[in-house]
Amino acid sequence: MPLFEIETESHIIITWADGESAAREVVKANYPRENPIRVTRRPRDTWVISKAALGISNGFDPCHIARDCLAKAAGDKIHAIRLYMQETGTDLERARKVIESNMVMGW
Repeated sequence: MPLFEIETESHIIITWADGESAAREVVKANYPRENPIRVTRRPRDTWVISKAALGISNGFDPCHIARDCLAKAAGDKIHAIRLYMQETGTDLERARKVIESNMVMGW
């Protein structure tokens, strides 16, 4: 079964599907308010994401640090953002995005 990359306004979904129409159905079933912008059949059966492209390099893992800050803050988002800014030296907007992303993932 081929691997597909489906891009919507808010997501990039990677899924196995029998064909393009089946890949589109995955979006319809899971994100009914979103329409596929781009559907691409991947040339191989694996997916690779560059850590450097995500800003994770030289042992710096923003998700690990964010989860640690959330644990220290007992889930208090504002406190976790402040802790993240203090530990990483990042600005408020970036800290907010990282903390909120990790809250969604269920730190």
